[in-house]
Amino acid sequence: MDVFAEFHKRIASALAAEFPAVDPALVARIAVEPPRDASHGDLSTNAAMIVAKPLGRTPRDIATALAAGFKGDADVVSAEVAGPGFVNFRLTPAAWQSVVSTVAAAGSDFGRCNFGQGEKIDIEYVSANPTGPLHVGHTRGAVYGDALASLTAFAGYAVTREYYMNDAGAQVDMLARSVFLRYREALGEAVTIPDGLYPGDYLVPAGEALKAEFGASLREKPESEWLPIVRAKSIEMMMDLIRADLAKLGIKHDLFFSEASLHGPGGDIASTLEWLRGHGMVYEGRLDPPKGQALQDWEDREQTLFRASAFGDDIDRPLIKSDGSYTYFAADIAYHRNKFLRGFNHQVVVLGADHVGYVRRLSAALKAVSGGKADIDVKLCQLVNLMRGGEPVKMSKRAGQIVTAADVVDEVGADAVRFMMLYRKNDAPIDFDFDLVTQKTRENPVFYVQYAHARCCSVFRAAAREMPDLEIGPESLRGANLALLASGEDLDLLKAVAGFPRMIEAAARVHEPHRIAFYLYELSAELHGFWTKGNESGGLRFVNHDDRKLTLARLAMVSAVRQVLKNGLSVLGVSAPEELS
Repeated sequence: MDVFAEFHKRIASALAAEFPAVDPALVARIAVEPPRDASHGDLSTNAAMIVAKPLGRTPRDIATALAAGFKGDADVVSAEVAGPGFVNFRLTPAAWQSVVSTVAAAGSDFGRCNFGQGEKIDIEYVSANPTGPLHVGHTRGAVYGDALASLTAFAGYAVTREYYMNDAGAQVDMLARSVFLRYREALGEAVTIPDGLYPGDYLVPAGEALKAEFGASLREKPESEWLPIVRAKSIEMMMDLIRADLAKLGIKHDLFFSEASLHGPGGDIASTLEWLRGHGMVYEGRLDPPKGQALQDWEDREQTLFRASAFGDDIDRPLIKSDGSYTYFAADIAYHRNKFLRGFNHQVVVLGADHVGYVRRLSAALKAVSGGKADIDVKLCQLVNLMRGGEPVKMSKRAGQIVTAADVVDEVGADAVRFMMLYRKNDAPIDFDFDLVTQKTRENPVFYVQYAHARCCSVFRAAAREMPDLEIGPESLRGANLALLASGEDLDLLKAVAGFPRMIEAAARVHEPHRIAFYLYELSAELHGFWTKGNESGGLRFVNHDDRKLTLARLAMVSAVRQVLKNGLSVLGVSAPEELS
């Protein structure tokens, strides 16, 4: 059984039996988790403190009644009241041993849940400007967003993975002018890349492609004619480059949404501004100068403003520039309204750490255009510091010295990149050490976890080699006597396995896929520790020639560990090798 989910149900039933007036909505808030101090028991619940006030009772009174309701439960050794009203449970070994059968029955679906209840969620990530290949800073958001999409799908959401192409605005005109210089270079001219344009050699193939397609004809045209042609071709080639970089990381998107499609007379920006005006959310006015901030974006003039402050933002936001063009924020409002109209009441946007100012403004925008029906979670990914030999690896996109995502993947592999990008919470900086991720030690988390999976596989190979007459197929493992898994080490490993479904739901609830990486490392530590003790004590070996029944039971347990490692790694988009060289 799923121990934590099962006991949540039993606690809810016990409360309902003892206190029929308890609100079912409160029951959903009840936590069932391991106590912080393992000496207090196996499970702890705050149920009494959640329902006490509405019932007009003290938490300890309710906890006492709740604990009494578990007398006679076949899986409970004791239920004790602690502190202000916690109930701590000690479970029988059989309760933990049952997780082996649960994992075997569920297989690759173990840990999958219906937390999302099939609701639609849009996760927008990467969304790098199509002006060059992905650099390592983009990589973190790409991996985080992709893992979050897999996690939420595993937790029962209907997920759309979306990329917002910033294919409108000054940066793509600057790209086009940079590519046009490379085009002239391909035609044999000597060119100099001026400051303000993109100097990277990655644009040389784009210039060659223009030469192959258009010959010298573009050179004779005025800028007003060649610019849209070169811009479209440049964006297309840069997006192909970005897709190739993402493919190296195993990342695919369901939808690439064009910002340019929002513009124009019939575009979403115009219709959104009309809608906002019709609902009194836009006015003509002046903004006060920002306090303690740079003034380069502030204009002392009458302008069209969105009432962002009415929806939780710090200030009202301009929608139209002095030249009559739309602001970036006008496009943002239209884009998120577009998502809402596509049926996404849940939206996640993954941005770099330098976009901290977007959190409130995007929240205000979606609250306004959805009437409060939709929610948005803006996740910021902090910087990645590349290290080699104790020295930082520097990068500068404008200078053309780019450490690309592809460079890093080619050197250390996609698995190492993905796992290490997820082995910190998204809002904490990462030092990505090239030396560390190639080590075969406990200090290298991706190796440590993959080695745990490979070690599980090696246990089965050892059993087949050393006990060739022992049947270790699925049927034999299902028939194993799990009651033999009674040592403290067995039970600790089983408890770690049992925590996987609970961890998945918790990670999905708060959009934190790094919790999976942490969990897998801890589970791996339990397995490796068990292995080490088995080398010191024959009674703790996974393969015990003197005890066939215990060997079968241990193999069934190792199979469960292997399955959980594989499931968790799969959600993270990391492979689970059967052998490591």
